[in-house]
Formats: sequence, C-alpha cells, structure tokens
Amino acid sequence: MTVPTLETERLVLRPMRIDDFPAYAALMASPRSLFMGGPYDQRGAWGMFCHDVALWALYGHGALMIDRKSDGTCIGQVGINHGPLYPEKELGWLLYDGFEGHGYATEAAMALKDWAFEFLELRTLVSYVDPANEPSKSVATRLGGKRDVDAPVQDEGDLAYRYTARN
Repeated sequence: MTVPTLETERLVLRPMRIDDFPAYAALMASPRSLFMGGPYDQRGAWGMFCHDVALWALYGHGALMIDRKSDGTCIGQVGINHGPLYPEKELGWLLYDGFEGHGYATEAAMALKDWAFEFLELRTLVSYVDPANEPSKSVATRLGGKRDVDAPVQDEGDLAYRYTARN
C-alpha cells in the first residue's frame, strides 16, 4: 500500500521518516506523554514509532506526521491505530510542545477521519481519551465524537468517543 499524503488548508499530513524519530522520542520521554502511557525510554518510543509505520503494511492505515504548510515545521502526528493492543480502529493525535491551541489537532484528525471513511470504507472509528486529558476530549467532541460508554477501551478508565461514517 502506498502511504498517502493529505493536505488541509494549513497542514500537510505525510508519511513518517526516520528523521522524525528524535522529536517523537523526545515527546514520548517527556511528561507530555502521560496520557499515552508514558513517559517512555528510547526503546519504548522506538517500538511505538515502528508500530505506527508498520500499520500501513499490516492494515492499510497508520500514522502520518503533521507539517505546517506556512513553514514546513513538523508539529506532531495523527494516526489510525489497530492491532492486538486496540479493541477497535482508533483515531489518535499528538502535538509537539508549543503547537496546541491553534486547531491543528482537530484539522489533522478531521482530514484523516474523512480519508478513512472514504478510502478505507470504515463505518466507525473511536478515540480513546484519558478522562483528565481535557484538550483531547475537546478535540474528540469537535470531530463529532460521541461518548460511547459501551465501547471496549484500550486502557481501563479511558473514555471512548465514537465517530460514524456519514451516509
């Protein structure tokens, strides 16, 4: 499968590259990764990074890095997770420090969600959110997610937000 490049008004969502790993590993080693099960050492971050790349070959979807069009800066990642650690296909996002509060996560996740519904013909996606992660709860709501209290979750205590394909 060819990994797509998606564009929005302000962003380019592109395939991951090895030179993305240092910034990714730094985020995963920081307290900012607490809502993603971190902090992680380099070995753990590498495993997650490789998982995001491998998903494309295994499932036809995975993670894309988020570049800001105005200056080409990589500001984070958006992806569709799956595999034995995820009960359902999960739409997730992360932003590097200093890029929150501009709508980038919502813009990137909306583009990938729409792509998944159109090109993968998915009927539903979920986002797993730690109850204390207010910014991600807001993003999930802006994306049209509705709390699904019956959905199986990735980690005990997570909230599941469900998105459905438009008919």
